[in-house]
Amino acid sequence: MRPSWFASSLLFLGALLALAPFTPAAAALVGGALLALTVGNPRVALTRTWTHRLLPLAVVGLGADMNLRAVARAGLHGLGYTALSLVLVLALGLWLARLLKVDREAGLLISVGTAICGGSAIAAVAPVVRAREQAISVALATVFLLNAAALVLFPPLGHAAGLGQDAFGLWSALAIHDTSSVVGAGLAYGPRALEVATTVKLARALWIVPLTLGIGWLMARREAVSADAPPVKKPWFIAGFLAMAACVTFVPVLHAPGHLVAVVARRMLVLTLFLIGAGLSREALRNVGLRPFLQGLLLWLIVGSLGLGAVKLGLLTVN
Repeated sequence: MRPSWFASSLLFLGALLALAPFTPAAAALVGGALLALTVGNPRVALTRTWTHRLLPLAVVGLGADMNLRAVARAGLHGLGYTALSLVLVLALGLWLARLLKVDREAGLLISVGTAICGGSAIAAVAPVVRAREQAISVALATVFLLNAAALVLFPPLGHAAGLGQDAFGLWSALAIHDTSSVVGAGLAYGPRALEVATTVKLARALWIVPLTLGIGWLMARREAVSADAPPVKKPWFIAGFLAMAACVTFVPVLHAPGHLVAVVARRMLVLTLFLIGAGLSREALRNVGLRPFLQGLLLWLIVGSLGLGAVKLGLLTVN
């Protein structure tokens, strides 16, 4: 059997295992990464395509088990804090990038990814600043590594810190980059943690739009943006999540089928995490470099520590 067939078989088997109810989210992500870094992923283009398709669908499906009133409260309750935290994280990230002499584009993208929602924010901002492929790869790989670590470390850290499900959901939404890993960590901690983590994270993700417009405005003041720059991708899955939550909130007969949709969405999310892990490559790891990774790590540790302290002291609450 040729190695490509062997690797393809392992990839297919791993995807099936990710769909099994007994497979944790962290195990799926780590398993995909191990497969990619050992035998390799012969279907990288295919797994990345399905990652981009499945993640939004999984997030929309999770809305079928949410209460729209709770989602609205989560968005409005932390409005001022969210705006302030985004500005501070961006400022701190850019300062660290300058201190560590990180490439300007990569440093900006890492800061943006930490401030809002990881890869989604990076993908939205990159065309606006006309970032080079190298800078995008470095930022995405840095965020991926920290996401993988957070997905594994946050649940035991939350238990060690004595966080209840509300507190853990809030902390994970503030301190973990990507929506996928936030939802995965909440899923591992408990149903209420999953609900809080998802609603708070998606409320923060809405800030991709004004942030991207703001950066675009600043770029336009400096120089005209290239006409052939790729369009900014809109986070349509947020609208889908809200619409799904509205249906099950205001139409009681949809509660039971909505719960089933959410169960399927959770397994779809675990499969997505496996595919995200399988998309990692040795080249991406080599491209990261010490300085960009150190910038991302320090920024993540500061944000996570301050967020945990604020949640523990009761400075930040869900309600």
